[in-house]
Amino acid sequence: MTGDDATGFLYPFIDSEETDATSLLGDLAASARAKAGESARLQGESLAEYGDALTAAGTRMADRFRRGGRLYTFGNGGSSTDAATLASLFSRPARGRPVAAWSLAADNAVVTALGNDVGFELIFKRQIIAHARDRDVAIALSTSGNSDDLMTAITEAKQRGLLTIGFSGHDGGRMAVAADLDYCFTVHSQSIHRIQESHAMLGYQLWSVAQAHVARPPDSLRPRNGARTP
Repeated sequence: MTGDDATGFLYPFIDSEETDATSLLGDLAASARAKAGESARLQGESLAEYGDALTAAGTRMADRFRRGGRLYTFGNGGSSTDAATLASLFSRPARGRPVAAWSLAADNAVVTALGNDVGFELIFKRQIIAHARDRDVAIALSTSGNSDDLMTAITEAKQRGLLTIGFSGHDGGRMAVAADLDYCFTVHSQSIHRIQESHAMLGYQLWSVAQAHVARPPDSLRPRNGARTP
């Protein structure tokens, strides 16, 4: 495969013999604008579809964080980096209150040991067994919604009383019909890039809701007549 063939799929409209720089730059700019427009449209549609569910999920997450709960995120490939970014958003936010959050794909020694010793499909389930408590939250990210290692971890997390949340794509795959997920946010697109961009936006929205609620006093600290403490 030549250099042109190896990267041609990125911009199939560009002729390998293109010599007109002005025309080429115009095509590249138009492509970037089209992708940005599609991403914005998809994010808007996802927010419109899941706004109420995001508020409900974020509020429940905040309740668990106030009780000392922790967040565990996990995914494969590009979704593992998205999971790490999401965990970092909660644990090291630029503003607001940090909460305990870990990406279960972050420790190479643990992931490779489990993959080698007990099987790749158990790399996240075994960590849930080792660390999770019933006040915690588990978020699984997958562009297909069909990853075995995520589904086994979700089932284990649900059995242990965790709040379970899934981010999926396309038609949602197995995640969309999984009884073990309390919430599933499916981004309806065939593009992995656009799905992951919307996952990042949905994750930020969850953080925003949780951050807003975790700072509020729990009901037990409010006066019995319902009035807020001055």
